[in-house]
Amino acid sequence: MATENLLLTALPREVYKRIENKMEQVDLSSGKILNRPGETIEEVYFPLTCLISVTITMMDGNTVEAGVVGSREMVGINAFMGGRETTQTQYIVQVPGNAVRMKAHLLLYEFDTNKPLRDVMLKYTQAYIAQISQNVACNRLHTLEKRMARWLLESSDRLYTDELFLSHEFLSHMLGVRRSGITETVQYLEKKGLIQCGRKKIQTIDRQGLEEASCECYGVIKEEYDRLLKFKLER
Repeated sequence: MATENLLLTALPREVYKRIENKMEQVDLSSGKILNRPGETIEEVYFPLTCLISVTITMMDGNTVEAGVVGSREMVGINAFMGGRETTQTQYIVQVPGNAVRMKAHLLLYEFDTNKPLRDVMLKYTQAYIAQISQNVACNRLHTLEKRMARWLLESSDRLYTDELFLSHEFLSHMLGVRRSGITETVQYLEKKGLIQCGRKKIQTIDRQGLEEASCECYGVIKEEYDRLLKFKLER
């Protein structure tokens, strides 16, 4: 079983070996919905090479990203937090790739009976809540240019690549702005020499410059994950 998911590698080796045979590797296609609002979570996912958005859709149909899940996280924390439903959130695959899948009830059993695993999952939950909280402040206080720079950096970290295959329309949904705003912002970052854009592709060509263009939120969340889960994102 591959362990490119940093949350799984944060587990003590003997704990990982205990649950290894309860997991399977799967391919997830772009646009696949893993859970819809109100659905019971039957399976949890630990992304390896894919990227999953946690989205909220309002009554008027507008969608915005509340959080992103990649190679340092998991989808389905509700399964061990006392509720099995996804409430108002939806999990959708934004970048296709591989993930490790596990039955939710098996993870819940391990959570209840395995203290080392429970400790890691609770620390992850704390880090994930910090991400969601920081997103709220970021969306309210920071410019679109800074937010997009942060989003590109965080996505690249989780995918271990500086090439992201995404459309402007998709980015508009994730960042909660009109498509025209995304186009203008992409052009702005491209003119500064930070990224290079092609058809449904954005490549970072000056990572240090992109970090400088980003808001403080990128570093705050990265440090919180490192502090709580004792791992470093290697670039």
